[in-house]
Amino acid sequence: MHLAIIGDDSLPDSTLVHAKMLHELAAEFVKQGHTTVIIAPGKPNQTVRLNKSVIDDITYWKFKSGKLRGQGKLKRAINETLLSFNAWLAIRHEVDNEPFDGVIYYSPSIFFGPLVNKIKIKNSCKSYLILRDMFPQWAVDEGLIRKGSFIEKYFRYFENINYSASDSIGLMSPKNLTLFTEQHQDKFNTHVLYNWADTNASLVRIDSENLRETYGLQDKVIFFYGGNIGHAQDMGNLLRLANSMKEVTNAHFLFLGQGDEVALVKETIESKNLTNTTLLGSVTQARYKEILTQVDIGLFSLAASHKTHNFPGKLLGYMVESLPILGSINEGNDLSEVITDVDAGYILVNGQDSEFYHAAKALAADEYLRKQIGDNANRLLASQFSVKSAANTILNNLKS
Repeated sequence: MHLAIIGDDSLPDSTLVHAKMLHELAAEFVKQGHTTVIIAPGKPNQTVRLNKSVIDDITYWKFKSGKLRGQGKLKRAINETLLSFNAWLAIRHEVDNEPFDGVIYYSPSIFFGPLVNKIKIKNSCKSYLILRDMFPQWAVDEGLIRKGSFIEKYFRYFENINYSASDSIGLMSPKNLTLFTEQHQDKFNTHVLYNWADTNASLVRIDSENLRETYGLQDKVIFFYGGNIGHAQDMGNLLRLANSMKEVTNAHFLFLGQGDEVALVKETIESKNLTNTTLLGSVTQARYKEILTQVDIGLFSLAASHKTHNFPGKLLGYMVESLPILGSINEGNDLSEVITDVDAGYILVNGQDSEFYHAAKALAADEYLRKQIGDNANRLLASQFSVKSAANTILNNLKS
């Protein structure tokens, strides 16, 4: 099959987990004998409307687009709204020359529905939506968007187009599937599609930077958080943990990434004198994978106000490197069962600060415990979250 994969960010420049996930998915399709094109926004200043490149035998089509991240909310909304228009303007003639047998698209963003519909009509093919983030619902839950407002109605309009463009929708967990079904009845063809990762552990390059030497962490147990630093993650939750762990002298917290709570993290580190916490900016995917081989514990946090049941993609990177997982979730999130049923980590409800602290302290104190739980996490990855399993699920739905 000739397949199109559409996402709102892409390698080699992206630091986002889903860009790596889509690349790994495309690589698996290629391994199985299919040809794959990843379609994604390029840069505002690129000299051509469509820039083509090849990475690991995967073709990338990057269309000229305004920036989506690091902008104000209004500018980002405008640039995202124009995604389908700009993409179709760039690829419409290419689709004539290279018709697709199936189109796979990732949400967020919610604005690729019109593009998917145009490709489907042009090529008479089926589509598959990888739905990871039920926006704008989570933003309403967080109070970032007022329920019933014009802004919510605007986003809901495009959300509906996004869903309606699909022939199949893969949600990231059983509870997300239940929640989606309750909201939309049986209007869409849905099932569970877990996040995925290439299960091969990274090999540290001889010339790679040694994180411990650079930041003086040779004797520390490193609690690592890498990814988006935003409202949905409730970074204040992890900062409270770091503050409570100041007395644990062998523990150090390393936060890495970008997002709208970076300023909060910086201010808290300074105001609370968190000498046990370091904040780093975004790095390349290759460097990110190197860092994962040099840390001890994988951290994550989800805002307590979430109603949806998110499964952060960063967890898969932790599992690849056999890191024990320490996380904080919203009430009822079935991620807790997935991780704790196989003893792959400690998962607490956001707000259980004392329990969160004691779990962190136990991991900092016991190297054997970290090794045991990390190995369980890696086995969980192989059994439920392999890229091969995800690729086969998507292909079976496109062919059915």
